[in-house]
Amino acid sequence: MDNKTKEIVEKYKFKFTKSLGQNFLIDDSVLLDIVNGADINEEDFVIEIGPGVGTLTRVLLERAKRVTAIELDSDLIPILSEELKDYDNFDLVHKDALKVNFNEIIGDEESVKLAANLPYYVTTPIIANLLTGGYKFKSLTIMIQKEVAERINSEPNCKEYGALSILVQYYCNTKIVRRVPPTSFIPRPKVDSIVIRLDKLEEPRVKVKSEELFFRVVRDSFNMRRKTLWNATKNLGLSKEDLALAFENSGIDQKRRGETLSLEEFGLLSDAVYDLIKK
Repeated sequence: MDNKTKEIVEKYKFKFTKSLGQNFLIDDSVLLDIVNGADINEEDFVIEIGPGVGTLTRVLLERAKRVTAIELDSDLIPILSEELKDYDNFDLVHKDALKVNFNEIIGDEESVKLAANLPYYVTTPIIANLLTGGYKFKSLTIMIQKEVAERINSEPNCKEYGALSILVQYYCNTKIVRRVPPTSFIPRPKVDSIVIRLDKLEEPRVKVKSEELFFRVVRDSFNMRRKTLWNATKNLGLSKEDLALAFENSGIDQKRRGETLSLEEFGLLSDAVYDLIKK
């Protein structure tokens, strides 16, 4: 399979829009590694975000039962419609992925997977939306900035460890598929990329009494990384006495910092806070 990205870009005289974070893949080995890494088969309904000129889309269409691509750039819609017109298992949605109700697209489909070369500037909000929206994805196989992948895959006491690590690991198992150098794209980004697969767990990794409060405690703890947990959680609405009791009941030292807590410890702390808020 000869990579057609450059050919299509030249054919339509497509102009890249920097604000949309457009970096198109020109390395076929990466396309195949994304599709193989996502384990796409003929039973899968695949959603792709940011299809560009459709080179990954084409490989997905050859493997999947059906593919729906979501593209924001109006200039790419006619290109995609023309280039992929021979595939009867292809649907194109001209929308902002951050404003899409994916349940409307998924409908009654059972085996739903996402595969995408995500625009860097919306990577984190898209991941958060896909994981917290209650959508029945089996997996998300995404190409993202190396730095973001390292944050997702990080563990306590590492500088990369933060709220995004907790969010993804709460909902998913993670697996690095491969590294992708800047030379695999046009235009070339300034950083390396990583293809990472997030497999949704049947149940979140820890059971908490309030997910909303759990993520609030996590956010507050990492918003003030240099502060102790005691100082970072002062705005949760508890009196000093109750906050001290929450730390005592959870068995967590209030002098620790957020980046030292495991997912399970955040669960214990948020449940202890929840019990005192609801008393």
